[in-house]
Amino acid sequence: MKDSLTEWLTQVQNGTLSVQEARGKMQSYEELGYATLDTDREKRTGFPEVIYGEGKAPAHLLGIFKRLMHHHKKVLATRVDEAKASFLLQHLQADHPEETFHYHTEARTLHWISRHYAEMPKEGFIAVVCAGTSDFSVAEEAAITAEVMGNRVERTYDVGVAGLHRLLDKVSQIEQATAVIVVAGMEGALASVIGGLVSKPVIAVPTSVGYGASMNGLAALLSMLSSCASGVSVVNIDNGFGAGYYAATLTYTIDRAVRKALDERKEV
Repeated sequence: MKDSLTEWLTQVQNGTLSVQEARGKMQSYEELGYATLDTDREKRTGFPEVIYGEGKAPAHLLGIFKRLMHHHKKVLATRVDEAKASFLLQHLQADHPEETFHYHTEARTLHWISRHYAEMPKEGFIAVVCAGTSDFSVAEEAAITAEVMGNRVERTYDVGVAGLHRLLDKVSQIEQATAVIVVAGMEGALASVIGGLVSKPVIAVPTSVGYGASMNGLAALLSMLSSCASGVSVVNIDNGFGAGYYAATLTYTIDRAVRKALDERKEV
């Protein structure tokens, strides 16, 4: 925030930013009528407000996206179907031809990172592991969320417990991760298995994949919540975004603590 404030004051001083515009940038929220944007969230949490696209009118979604671009150098929207994505890309690219926007069909995410933004590299990576190819879209939502939040992500897909040898060949690689996201439907056993094999935090994501008795993911959710493996936390059914965000929060917290310790050591 100090860097942003200095930048804004410098722009006011040299006349490239008006006092009114600077005041708007420092305001903690912005009202659009149909939405009230939490423009202060990045300062509080380390990442800007994320747009949930499902149920929003395309025009509202576009308006929110454009205003968040005004306040931040990253914008992420989740649960954006192809029709809305086409509408958004058409207008966003017309208004910002110099910028690049990324839509991921499987994950249903649309994001933008300013071409002027330089990511601070983080140590380590987040592992995203999914049980079957049917869990792919939820796993990708988690992976892309973590990537947009500045993390390297290593994917290990289709290694469910029906063929456990596939997972065992990957355990040493998964163990090197800072945090592990496990995405699984059916009975959701993969989270417990990985939780018992690795020493890192495991974020379990139940999916709505499965036959009748899986009850659209409820069976996997209950199984993950009842896991006897320590260190397993659980997000809601199909909530890949929540898992990616939580894992990124862990890496952000660790990275911030490490940098603080290094700075303090330099001062001694």
